[in-house]
Parts: sequence; C-alpha cells; structure tokens
Amino acid sequence: MSIWSRIAQAIAALSKGESLAAVFDRLRTPPERSVAFTIAVVALGAKMAKADGRVTRNEVAAFREVFTIAPEEEKNAARVFNLARTDVAGYEEYARRIAAMFPADSGVLCDLMEGLFHVAVADGAYHAAEDAFLSRVARIFGLTDRQFRQVRARFVEDAQHDPYDVLGVAPDTPLPEIRRAWMQIVRESHPDRLIARGLPEEAVKLAEKRLVDVNEAWEEIQAKAA
Repeated sequence: MSIWSRIAQAIAALSKGESLAAVFDRLRTPPERSVAFTIAVVALGAKMAKADGRVTRNEVAAFREVFTIAPEEEKNAARVFNLARTDVAGYEEYARRIAAMFPADSGVLCDLMEGLFHVAVADGAYHAAEDAFLSRVARIFGLTDRQFRQVRARFVEDAQHDPYDVLGVAPDTPLPEIRRAWMQIVRESHPDRLIARGLPEEAVKLAEKRLVDVNEAWEEIQAKAA
C-alpha cells in the first residue's frame, strides 16, 4: 500500500468523527511515523496557505516539489489537503499534536519547518501573516529563536542574509567550531539519517536545498576568515 493510500486511510477517520488526537496518537511509532510526517506538512501547509487570505496554485504545487506523488495517487493527496484545510481544528492544535509525536531533539520538527517554509515562499512572496503563523508553530514545536532564524534565512530572500544564521552559530564562534557545526548539518542531511528519524522517502529531497545553502554559507564564512 502506498504512503498516500495509508495517509488517506488515516485522515479519513477525521471525517468519520474520530478525534484529531486519536488519529495522531496512532501514528506515533514507525513505520507509521512517516505517514505522520507527511500529514503534518500537508495539514499545516494547507492551513498556512490560507494565512495570507488565499490558496494559490503555486502553494498547492509546492507539495509536489516536496513529495513525489504518482499520478494514480493525486486524488488521495488532494483529499488530504482539502480535509486538512476545511477541518474545524485550528492550526495550533495540529501543531501541538504533531510536536508530541516527535522528540524535541530528533531534528524532525526542524525538518517540518523546512517543508512549511518551502510552501510559504512558493508564491514568490513571504507575507507577514505567514511569518506570524510559522513563528507560532516554531514556538509550539519548541524551536529556539536561533533555530527559527536558521531555517528562515535559507528560504526567505528578503530576510537579511547571514551565513552564521544559516549554520546556526554566532558570528564570534571560532572557525573550528563553525566547521564542526557545518559538518554536523551535512551528516544529519544524509538520506539514511532522514529516513531513520521518520521522514518518508518522498520527502528526502527537502535536504537537497539544505545542503546547497549550508555549503554556500560555510564557503562564505571561510572567505571572510581568509
């Protein structure tokens, strides 16, 4: 059974009256955690897409760039998006349930933020309402201000570019420590690491942009130190 078929089964329980808490509680452990990750990105992304008052084709298409959706699974993917968008539960409740599924130090919640930022900037703009939405979700996820800035610096073109933010270090950090931070991000971005911590194979491409950005940041910092 494909991941989208499994997702459709899980999310359909909501339309039958089952509580959001019960649905997410069933998805706490592998292998269903990969289903939970995908639902989390789609559900929060669907709600965030309305944060600026509209849902554009670009924002919907952004999911196809994060997840590989086979043609025969288009209906299941659309159903997940539409159910999440129209569900009466607020995004904060979704975020709290999602945060409870993943250990705060696992890196998965940062991965989720990357997926949400990818959707937020898909229409070519980053709105104040989207920033407020993502900032609130990040706080619910337990991310620090630095972690939030680290993700935002890699996705939002209008944000002040700071290679130190991209690597999650302070400007006065010694170069050897910055190098260790860079290498740690590179190791954590390996596909095997991502799958091991619960990301579905369809979402591993999220790490591709991360690697490009952190490598460019490290090169820029090295050039400044030369």
